[in-house]
Amino acid sequence: MTNSKGCWIYLIQLDNIKIKILPVVLLLFLITEISAQNIKDTSTAAGESDTVFVMQKSPWGAVLRSAVLPGWGQFYNESYWKIPVIWGGTAALVLGWIDRNKLTVQYRDLYNQSIDSGAPDDSYKRLREFYKDQRDLFAVFIGLAYFVNLVDAYVDAHLFDFDVSENKMLRAPELNVKFYFNRLGD
Repeated sequence: MTNSKGCWIYLIQLDNIKIKILPVVLLLFLITEISAQNIKDTSTAAGESDTVFVMQKSPWGAVLRSAVLPGWGQFYNESYWKIPVIWGGTAALVLGWIDRNKLTVQYRDLYNQSIDSGAPDDSYKRLREFYKDQRDLFAVFIGLAYFVNLVDAYVDAHLFDFDVSENKMLRAPELNVKFYFNRLGD
């Protein structure tokens, strides 16, 4: 009976988190769209030629996609092999958190029973605290994995246009970076 009550409390807490996160995601989306429109407007107003570099992928668009669904930004950046790595790593961390949470609850209940019987068992208390710390550490790792997912989507979108091709004379790969300078008065 206590597990079903705990599940309902957990689901209510998840709903509260969703309500708090949704405005932040919408705000990020609006900021991305507004900044993209400003960039487009300034480039067309200046009347620049076709030689101006235009990124093919939007870094903040990739971040927003990965914020909504981890791995979506990598899909947008055409880095398909990273999606199973992100999902598998996150799934492993979530399963570790669930397992440690189950053990925390189990030893908490055993410790409470030992208190009720009149002979508190400190080994249950130590195990409860150990698994609680482990559970909290898994929560931190889940947050870090989510953050790394966002950073990877951002960096990958920035580097999408880099040209890494083979030098025909040396038969070795090389990295090419182009710089465009505008003359004063143009």
